[in-house]
Amino acid sequence: MKTIIKFLPIALLAMVITSCSSVRVAADYDRDVDFNQYKTFAFFKSGIDKAEISDLDKKRILRAIEAELLAKGYTKSENPDMLVSIFTKSNQRVDVYNNSWGFGAWGWGAPGWGWGWNIQPNVSTRTQGVLFVDLIDAKKKELVWQGQGTGYLSSNMEKKEQRIKEFVAKIMEKYPPGSMQ
Repeated sequence: MKTIIKFLPIALLAMVITSCSSVRVAADYDRDVDFNQYKTFAFFKSGIDKAEISDLDKKRILRAIEAELLAKGYTKSENPDMLVSIFTKSNQRVDVYNNSWGFGAWGWGAPGWGWGWNIQPNVSTRTQGVLFVDLIDAKKKELVWQGQGTGYLSSNMEKKEQRIKEFVAKIMEKYPPGSMQ
């Protein structure tokens, strides 16, 4: 029992750190595909062109994906085994916090005395983005793997570049399926 109590603060700290992950990721794939057959890749331009983000952000995302795939031993090719495409979505999240205590005050006004609370809700807005990375079998033109990262975006340019790299790195940790992470 004493051992459990000793490690409880460490366990709670670990739980807090892991629950505050800034990018949530998920992946899905075709279980009938042998991912060892893929050695080369190229970007699927017609798919990427449909992504509704700025061309600068597309370049940032594609550079990050390319760096991750090269680090995994893949080669960029004119005649690839695998095509890479992206898709994005964003949602505006509005949070209203109405947890202020306020304060009461007596007031004088027509027609008499009154008592009231001055409660001002706190409102914040954030943009939550979703990045999908699609890996397509180049010969069959079929989707074989899809990774998804969800998190909050930044409008600050330095932070945005770092944030995109973080999104892509977390997503690509899931590829190839069954790899040790």
